[in-house]
Amino acid sequence: MPLQNRVTPTGDIIATPHRGLFTGNRGIIHDPATKTLLRKRWSSPAWLTCTCEFRGRRREVMAQRSWTELFFLDEATALAAGHRPCFYCRRDDANRFRAAWEKGNRVQGVRMHDIDTVLHHERIDHGEKRVHALLMPLEQLPEGAMVQQGDESFLVTQGRALLWSPAGYSAVEPELGKAVLLTPPSTLRTLRAGYSPVLHPTALP
Repeated sequence: MPLQNRVTPTGDIIATPHRGLFTGNRGIIHDPATKTLLRKRWSSPAWLTCTCEFRGRRREVMAQRSWTELFFLDEATALAAGHRPCFYCRRDDANRFRAAWEKGNRVQGVRMHDIDTVLHHERIDHGEKRVHALLMPLEQLPEGAMVQQGDESFLVTQGRALLWSPAGYSAVEPELGKAVLLTPPSTLRTLRAGYSPVLHPTALP
C-alpha cells in the first residue's frame, strides 16, 4: 500500500502509487513506527519544495523522527499548496524565487522567514486551505498558476486550463466561471514577476 505522502494543489496529503517530480516537507508530521501521518498537517511555517536527488543522499521515507518526506506532481502543484523552494538543496531556485517575490510584491531585503509568514497566512484558514478570489481574468493568470472549481484543480499554462490528477494533467475544455485561486496571492505575483515553475511533462504541448 502506498504511504500517505503525496500533496495535492489544495494542500491535502493523500496516498497514491503515482510518483512526483519533487519532494519537500512541513516539518515532522509522521509516526516512524507506523509510517502514518499524525493528526497535524504541519509543524513548521516553512513549507519547502526540495529536489528528489541531492548529492547522492538517500532517505528511507518516514523511517526516522526527522522531517516527513512529502511528494508533489510538479512545482506548480507545490506552489499552489503553499510551498516554496528549499534554500538548502535548491539554492539557485530559492534565490530566483525570492528575487521575483520581492519584485512582484514590491518589497526589498526580504528574508525567507518573512516569505514563510506571508505564505502561512495565505494558505491556511482555521486549519483548512485558504482559497482566494481571482485577482484578474482567468486568461491573464501567469504560467503555472492553479485554480479550483468544485472539487477539481486546474493548471493554467499557455492559455489553457489543464485538469490536475495525481498521475498528471489532461486537456479539457472547462467552464471556469466560478473558479477560485489556489496559488497564494504573493506567489501569484511572484509568477507574474518572472518565476517559472517546473511543470510535469503532461502539461507540455
